[in-house]
Amino acid sequence: MNAESIQGWLLAVGVPAEVVSIGAEADNTWCLLPTEEGFEVFWREQGNRYDWAAFTSEDVACHYLFGRLVWAQVVRGAVGVLPQPEAAQPEPAQPEPAQPPAAQPPAARPAPAQPPAAQPEAASTEA
Repeated sequence: MNAESIQGWLLAVGVPAEVVSIGAEADNTWCLLPTEEGFEVFWREQGNRYDWAAFTSEDVACHYLFGRLVWAQVVRGAVGVLPQPEAAQPEPAQPEPAQPPAAQPPAARPAPAQPPAAQPEAASTEA
């Protein structure tokens, strides 16, 4: 990114052209100015510079300004994560088909509730 291309990138994300001044100072704008040492980025208002930053690289200065202005767009809700179209949303998970129950050993028979009735014993006769 450079001073020639940054304006187009900013317009693409909705930053109005009148908010940025490339190569010249102008009030109520973010300014990107070349200097003998590199580039300066700042907000100018009533002839004063605010949030001033200096860079030795044009690319870094442009990315800095782009990042600041795009972040402002995100904060105010002008750009962000786009909603997913209906067709692109994943379908809800379907339950897996029921598996047949695993074989269980036969259950032991329960003991009878009452013992069987006792048979009367025959009286023995001893002589």
